[in-house]
Amino acid sequence: MAKQIGAFRARHGGARGQLAYLGQRGTRIVLVGEDGGWGDLVAPTEAIARGAAERAGLELQEALDGELAAKMATGPYEWKRMAGIQLGGRGAA
Repeated sequence: MAKQIGAFRARHGGARGQLAYLGQRGTRIVLVGEDGGWGDLVAPTEAIARGAAERAGLELQEALDGELAAKMATGPYEWKRMAGIQLGGRGAA
């Protein structure tokens, strides 16, 4: 997982991240690149997520808000998917 984070950082000119607890599913690592690209990975535990972020040199934020959220580039795909989820349409998971 640290290699995936490192590769993301390299592709996007650096990155910061945030950990989000998902209950029994584990912990999501949200990655936000300096170029606005973003993605996520899911680890089975917070300890594994935090360790992978540390090994990859990923700076972690407490929350996904403010400056970090503002960096996230969204395009037509994301807007269509979000609308579908809100409306119960085809984009719903």
